[in-house]
Amino acid sequence: MSLPPSVLVGVGGALGAVARQLVSVRLTRKREVVPRGTFAVNVAGSFALGLVTALGVGGDVALFVGTGACGAFTTFSSFGVATVDRLERGQWLAAVANALGTLVACLLAVALGFAVAALLGSANLW
Repeated sequence: MSLPPSVLVGVGGALGAVARQLVSVRLTRKREVVPRGTFAVNVAGSFALGLVTALGVGGDVALFVGTGACGAFTTFSSFGVATVDRLERGQWLAAVANALGTLVACLLAVALGFAVAALLGSANLW
């Protein structure tokens, strides 16, 4: 018996949101150039989603892990707020470092997830 998609996404999302809060509280410090908590969850979530995607999982697992857990664990909105906050404070270099650093690190994390899936021999890459 399969659970409804909304339940899978909801439970995965609840777990992802709690995990994000725990990581963010543990890592974030005031007035950082790049907010470590937000950066860490976005990079880790990008890796996890890259891995799950490359492994070719679908159906219930994709809903639970990809849409639910990774969707709630990562946070584009907090990344955006942190970047604009630095711009508003006149910290242009910090804003650019946060924006470009996060983008590059997340793309590399997805690529690493794909590479790990390939090493596991289960990659569904192209």
